[in-house]
Amino acid sequence: MNNALITAATKGMGRAIAIAFAKENANLAICARTESDLSAFKAELLAINPNIKVVTAAIDVSVKDQLLQFAQNAETELGDISIIVNNAGIYVPNPILEDADDTLDVSLGINLQPAYLLYKYFGKKMIAAGEGHIFNICSVAALTPVVSAGSYSVTKFALLGLTKVMRLEMQAHGVKVTAIIPGSTLTNSWDGVAVEKDTMVLPEDIASAIINIYKMSPGANVDEIIIKPAGGQI
Repeated sequence: MNNALITAATKGMGRAIAIAFAKENANLAICARTESDLSAFKAELLAINPNIKVVTAAIDVSVKDQLLQFAQNAETELGDISIIVNNAGIYVPNPILEDADDTLDVSLGINLQPAYLLYKYFGKKMIAAGEGHIFNICSVAALTPVVSAGSYSVTKFALLGLTKVMRLEMQAHGVKVTAIIPGSTLTNSWDGVAVEKDTMVLPEDIASAIINIYKMSPGANVDEIIIKPAGGQI
Protein backbone atom coordinates (compact mmCIF):
# COMPACT_ATOMS: atom_id res chain seq x y z
CA MET A 1 0.00 0.00 0.00
CA ASN A 2 1.40 3.40 -0.98
CA ASN A 3 1.67 6.34 1.40
CA ALA A 4 0.86 9.87 0.21
CA LEU A 5 1.60 13.16 1.95
CA ILE A 6 -0.53 16.13 0.86
CA THR A 7 -0.27 19.70 2.14
CA ALA A 8 -3.31 21.99 2.50
CA ALA A 9 -5.57 18.99 2.01
CA THR A 10 -8.97 19.94 3.40
CA LYS A 11 -10.13 22.32 0.69
CA GLY A 12 -10.05 22.82 -3.07
CA MET A 13 -7.48 20.89 -5.04
CA GLY A 14 -5.88 19.30 -1.98
CA ARG A 15 -9.21 17.88 -0.86
CA ALA A 16 -10.00 16.44 -4.30
CA ILE A 17 -6.51 14.94 -4.57
CA ALA A 18 -6.76 13.32 -1.13
CA ILE A 19 -10.13 11.77 -2.00
CA ALA A 20 -8.73 10.48 -5.29
CA PHE A 21 -5.76 8.81 -3.60
CA ALA A 22 -8.03 7.34 -0.89
CA LYS A 23 -10.01 5.68 -3.67
CA GLU A 24 -6.71 4.31 -5.00
CA ASN A 25 -6.11 2.64 -1.63
CA ALA A 26 -3.28 4.94 -0.53
CA ASN A 27 -2.65 5.79 3.11
CA LEU A 28 -2.70 9.53 3.66
CA ALA A 29 -0.82 12.09 5.71
CA ILE A 30 -2.67 15.38 5.39
CA CYS A 31 -2.23 18.79 6.93
CA ALA A 32 -4.16 22.05 7.13
CA ARG A 33 -4.47 24.90 9.58
CA THR A 34 -7.74 23.92 11.27
CA GLU A 35 -8.08 20.85 13.48
CA SER A 36 -11.86 20.64 13.13
CA ASP A 37 -11.62 20.62 9.33
CA LEU A 38 -9.01 17.86 9.48
CA SER A 39 -11.06 15.72 11.87
CA ALA A 40 -14.17 15.99 9.71
CA PHE A 41 -12.22 15.25 6.53
CA LYS A 42 -10.45 12.27 8.11
CA ALA A 43 -13.82 10.76 8.94
CA GLU A 44 -14.97 11.37 5.36
CA LEU A 45 -11.86 9.74 3.90
CA LEU A 46 -12.23 6.68 6.14
CA ALA A 47 -15.87 6.40 5.10
CA ILE A 48 -14.72 6.38 1.47
CA ASN A 49 -12.09 3.72 2.20
CA PRO A 50 -12.08 2.09 5.65
CA ASN A 51 -8.94 0.11 4.76
CA ILE A 52 -6.56 3.06 4.70
CA LYS A 53 -4.78 4.95 7.45
CA VAL A 54 -5.13 8.74 7.70
CA VAL A 55 -2.66 10.86 9.67
CA THR A 56 -3.55 14.51 10.25
CA ALA A 57 -1.68 17.57 11.51
CA ALA A 58 -2.99 21.07 12.18
CA ILE A 59 0.05 23.14 11.22
CA ASP A 60 1.24 26.28 9.51
CA VAL A 61 3.33 24.96 6.60
CA SER A 62 5.41 28.14 6.59
CA VAL A 63 6.81 27.23 10.03
CA LYS A 64 9.74 24.91 9.34
CA ASP A 65 9.65 22.99 12.62
CA GLN A 66 5.92 22.28 12.30
CA LEU A 67 6.28 21.10 8.71
CA LEU A 68 9.21 18.79 9.44
CA GLN A 69 7.48 17.36 12.51
CA PHE A 70 4.49 16.56 10.29
CA ALA A 71 6.82 14.82 7.83
CA GLN A 72 8.46 12.81 10.60
CA ASN A 73 5.11 11.81 12.14
CA ALA A 74 3.84 10.72 8.73
CA GLU A 75 6.82 8.37 8.39
CA THR A 76 6.43 7.04 11.90
CA GLU A 77 2.72 6.31 11.48
CA LEU A 78 2.64 5.14 7.86
CA GLY A 79 6.15 4.09 6.85
CA ASP A 80 8.02 5.29 3.78
CA ILE A 81 6.32 8.16 1.94
CA SER A 82 6.24 7.46 -1.79
CA ILE A 83 3.92 10.27 -2.96
CA ILE A 84 4.19 13.96 -2.10
CA VAL A 85 1.72 16.57 -3.29
CA ASN A 86 2.87 20.12 -2.55
CA ASN A 87 -0.47 21.88 -2.73
CA ALA A 88 -0.21 24.66 -0.14
CA GLY A 89 -0.47 28.12 -1.64
CA ILE A 90 -1.45 31.70 -1.01
CA TYR A 91 -2.73 34.18 -3.58
CA VAL A 92 -2.28 37.88 -2.88
CA PRO A 93 -4.10 39.97 -5.53
CA ASN A 94 -1.76 42.96 -5.55
CA PRO A 95 0.75 44.47 -7.94
CA ILE A 96 4.17 44.33 -6.32
CA LEU A 97 4.23 48.10 -5.74
CA GLU A 98 1.11 47.77 -3.60
CA ASP A 99 2.36 44.80 -1.54
CA ALA A 100 2.69 45.01 2.21
CA ASP A 101 6.29 44.92 3.43
CA ASP A 102 6.06 41.21 4.29
CA THR A 103 4.04 40.00 1.28
CA LEU A 104 6.94 38.39 -0.55
CA ASP A 105 8.26 36.71 2.59
CA VAL A 106 4.81 35.33 3.44
CA SER A 107 4.24 34.16 -0.13
CA LEU A 108 7.63 32.44 -0.35
CA GLY A 109 7.01 30.81 3.02
CA ILE A 110 3.85 29.13 1.75
CA ASN A 111 4.25 28.80 -2.04
CA LEU A 112 7.90 27.71 -2.19
CA GLN A 113 9.54 26.83 1.10
CA PRO A 114 7.40 23.78 2.04
CA ALA A 115 8.12 22.08 -1.30
CA TYR A 116 11.84 22.76 -0.86
CA LEU A 117 11.94 21.51 2.73
CA LEU A 118 9.91 18.37 2.05
CA TYR A 119 12.17 17.60 -0.89
CA LYS A 120 15.22 17.99 1.34
CA TYR A 121 13.63 15.74 3.95
CA PHE A 122 12.34 12.96 1.70
CA GLY A 123 14.53 13.17 -1.40
CA LYS A 124 17.43 10.95 -0.33
CA LYS A 125 14.99 8.46 1.20
CA MET A 126 13.17 8.22 -2.12
CA ILE A 127 16.50 7.75 -3.90
CA ALA A 128 17.36 4.92 -1.49
CA ALA A 129 13.98 3.30 -2.19
CA GLY A 130 14.41 3.78 -5.93
CA GLU A 131 10.87 5.04 -6.36
CA GLY A 132 8.48 7.85 -5.56
CA HIS A 133 6.54 10.65 -7.21
CA ILE A 134 6.49 14.32 -6.25
CA PHE A 135 3.77 16.60 -7.58
CA ASN A 136 4.15 20.38 -7.24
CA ILE A 137 1.01 22.42 -7.78
CA CYS A 138 2.27 25.40 -9.74
CA SER A 139 0.13 27.84 -11.75
CA VAL A 140 -0.17 29.33 -15.21
CA ALA A 141 1.15 32.44 -13.43
CA ALA A 142 4.49 30.58 -13.51
CA LEU A 143 4.36 30.75 -17.31
CA THR A 144 2.75 34.15 -17.89
CA PRO A 145 3.01 36.65 -15.02
CA VAL A 146 -0.21 38.02 -13.58
CA VAL A 147 0.48 41.73 -13.10
CA SER A 148 -2.33 42.04 -10.58
CA ALA A 149 -0.69 39.34 -8.45
CA GLY A 150 3.00 40.09 -8.80
CA SER A 151 4.48 38.34 -5.77
CA TYR A 152 2.29 35.31 -6.39
CA SER A 153 3.65 35.11 -9.92
CA VAL A 154 7.23 35.42 -8.69
CA THR A 155 6.81 32.61 -6.17
CA LYS A 156 5.09 30.31 -8.67
CA PHE A 157 7.90 30.94 -11.17
CA ALA A 158 10.26 29.92 -8.37
CA LEU A 159 8.24 26.77 -7.61
CA LEU A 160 8.30 25.75 -11.27
CA GLY A 161 12.07 26.32 -11.32
CA LEU A 162 12.47 24.22 -8.18
CA THR A 163 10.39 21.47 -9.80
CA LYS A 164 12.69 21.40 -12.84
CA VAL A 165 15.79 21.14 -10.66
CA MET A 166 14.19 18.39 -8.57
CA ARG A 167 13.29 16.41 -11.66
CA LEU A 168 16.85 16.58 -13.02
CA GLU A 169 18.30 15.54 -9.66
CA MET A 170 15.91 12.62 -9.27
CA GLN A 171 15.47 11.24 -12.78
CA ALA A 172 18.50 8.94 -12.57
CA HIS A 173 17.14 7.36 -9.40
CA GLY A 174 13.68 6.18 -10.43
CA VAL A 175 11.89 9.05 -8.72
CA LYS A 176 9.41 11.05 -10.78
CA VAL A 177 8.69 14.77 -10.45
CA THR A 178 5.75 16.51 -12.11
CA ALA A 179 4.67 20.14 -12.28
CA ILE A 180 0.89 20.53 -12.27
CA ILE A 181 0.09 23.87 -13.89
CA PRO A 182 -3.59 24.79 -13.46
CA GLY A 183 -5.35 27.75 -14.95
CA SER A 184 -8.48 29.24 -13.39
CA THR A 185 -9.63 26.53 -10.99
CA LEU A 186 -12.76 26.67 -8.84
CA THR A 187 -11.26 26.78 -5.35
CA ASN A 188 -11.79 28.93 -2.26
CA SER A 189 -9.61 31.62 -3.85
CA TRP A 190 -12.71 32.57 -5.86
CA ASP A 191 -15.01 32.97 -2.84
CA GLY A 192 -17.10 36.11 -3.26
CA VAL A 193 -16.47 36.30 -7.01
CA ALA A 194 -19.35 35.62 -9.40
CA VAL A 195 -18.11 32.83 -11.68
CA GLU A 196 -19.77 30.04 -13.60
CA LYS A 197 -18.68 26.55 -12.59
CA ASP A 198 -18.80 25.28 -16.16
CA THR A 199 -16.31 27.91 -17.32
CA MET A 200 -13.53 26.81 -14.94
CA VAL A 201 -11.25 23.89 -14.22
CA LEU A 202 -12.59 21.87 -11.29
CA PRO A 203 -10.44 20.51 -8.43
CA GLU A 204 -11.56 17.04 -9.48
CA ASP A 205 -9.98 17.63 -12.90
CA ILE A 206 -6.62 18.28 -11.24
CA ALA A 207 -7.02 15.19 -9.04
CA SER A 208 -7.91 13.03 -12.04
CA ALA A 209 -4.83 14.24 -13.92
CA ILE A 210 -2.56 13.47 -10.97
CA ILE A 211 -3.94 9.96 -10.51
CA ASN A 212 -3.57 9.16 -14.19
CA ILE A 213 -0.02 10.49 -14.25
CA TYR A 214 0.82 8.52 -11.12
CA LYS A 215 -0.52 5.30 -12.65
CA MET A 216 1.63 5.49 -15.78
CA SER A 217 4.23 2.82 -16.44
CA PRO A 218 7.56 3.05 -14.58
CA GLY A 219 9.33 4.31 -17.70
CA ALA A 220 6.98 7.26 -18.30
CA ASN A 221 6.96 10.65 -16.61
CA VAL A 222 4.88 13.73 -17.28
CA ASP A 223 7.27 16.63 -16.72
CA GLU A 224 4.56 19.28 -16.82
CA ILE A 225 0.84 19.35 -17.47
CA ILE A 226 -1.10 22.56 -18.16
CA ILE A 227 -4.84 22.43 -17.48
CA LYS A 228 -6.78 25.54 -18.46
CA PRO A 229 -10.47 26.39 -18.81
CA ALA A 230 -11.75 25.25 -22.20
CA GLY A 231 -12.92 28.77 -22.97
CA GLY A 232 -9.75 30.49 -21.81
CA GLN A 233 -8.53 32.04 -18.57
CA ILE A 234 -10.95 33.92 -16.36
